[in-house]
Amino acid sequence: MTLRLTWVQPEDLLGHELTQAYQDGRAPEAIAARWHAAGGLKAPPRAGTSPTPASRYLRALAGDLLDELAELPSGLADTEPTDLGQIRAHCPDWPARPVPAPAPTQAHLEAAWLGRAAGCLLGKPVEKLPLEGIRDLARAAGNWPLRTWFTARGVPDDLLRTHPWNRRSAATSLAENIDGMPEDDDLNYPLLNLLLLQRYGRDFTTADVARLWLDELPAGRTFTAERVAYRNLLTGIEPPHTAHHRNPFREWIGALIRADVHGWTNPGDPAAAAEAAHRDATLTHTANGVYAAMFTAATIAEAATGHGDIHACLRTGLTVVPPASRLAEAIRHAVHLARTTEDFDTVVDALHTTHRAYHWVHALPNTALIAAALTHADGDFSGSICRAVSGGWDTDSNGATAGSVAGLLTGAPAALPDRWTTPLKNRLATSVAGFDGIGFDTLAQLTHQLTHRETRHP
Repeated sequence: MTLRLTWVQPEDLLGHELTQAYQDGRAPEAIAARWHAAGGLKAPPRAGTSPTPASRYLRALAGDLLDELAELPSGLADTEPTDLGQIRAHCPDWPARPVPAPAPTQAHLEAAWLGRAAGCLLGKPVEKLPLEGIRDLARAAGNWPLRTWFTARGVPDDLLRTHPWNRRSAATSLAENIDGMPEDDDLNYPLLNLLLLQRYGRDFTTADVARLWLDELPAGRTFTAERVAYRNLLTGIEPPHTAHHRNPFREWIGALIRADVHGWTNPGDPAAAAEAAHRDATLTHTANGVYAAMFTAATIAEAATGHGDIHACLRTGLTVVPPASRLAEAIRHAVHLARTTEDFDTVVDALHTTHRAYHWVHALPNTALIAAALTHADGDFSGSICRAVSGGWDTDSNGATAGSVAGLLTGAPAALPDRWTTPLKNRLATSVAGFDGIGFDTLAQLTHQLTHRETRHP
């Protein structure tokens, strides 16, 4: 049996890089024509790899063309920088350094961890499914608008054949089989960032993130931009070039899902949270992929003060995103839709129309959907995670981030409905060493210890 590793095959990377080039303002038409004339295919729309390997000639050509694409100038480079100093210069409302705020209580942080896990788990069985599949499966079970876990009970077999549950998640994420929180990269990365702060302190560098990954993150648990960056590290490429070299996923959602800990541990200091998220994100991402992480971290840092207004938190998140960037425009549009449209399905349909050119894992549509879900639900926990997941795209990641923010705002685990927390059994599975089986109460304690830890660096 042939091993066809996802997210690293040159012929697939080339297809994704051509799409990225069109989106970031380059002119790749001549290179695209050479690729297609040679028999090259478009990138797989949903899977991590094309079904059959390309010839040795096409693979070699793909590598050469990836390098040629990297040399093309981008028309958006001036308005979408990746350098932190340039980002700050583009943000007229960059947050001022505040008077230190009280750390969130352990109860706040436990609610945030539980919220992240529940939102992630809600989205796991329908990850990769098209929007109509998600809606049809929920309707068939009498669960639309979405209000609780997905289930196969009562769903016709022909519908399940048309829209099968996510293969990896179906056995652990439906209402009838949930038994604790199963492993997911949306929970692995927050665990790794606890280790990052424990080992390197609040002044960690991007190189420290790389060292930690090489020590603690199994390569097989990485995907998209993270897998490419990991591969780049192993070939001797150093940060931040790891984010650029043959990495067409550098504006996808991977950095966003790593941002929560930076917000939790910088309460009331969205600038510090965003800067920490930037140092983390630039190992793997550029431009809008980095902004998505900064936006999330700053939003959470504001929520960690105990302020209950989700709308103020989202406004704070936008202050660290260059206002002329595609991400800022996408968030503003999504928030406006959510505030002016009563039916959330209508909001989602409009977002899918607006962002139809983007991959389902790209940061732009997913960040927009998270902001819309939190806005439309007014920060309510159940409403936020159900809206985020029901909107499709990267369902488990969107549910996780919406759940983290909304859970934090509730202030305590007891404020989360039992239907979301009881099945988690205060137990998280993970391949990150030393954490398998850990409880969310213990994770909250570990996070609380880091919120005002003194800076140190070995």
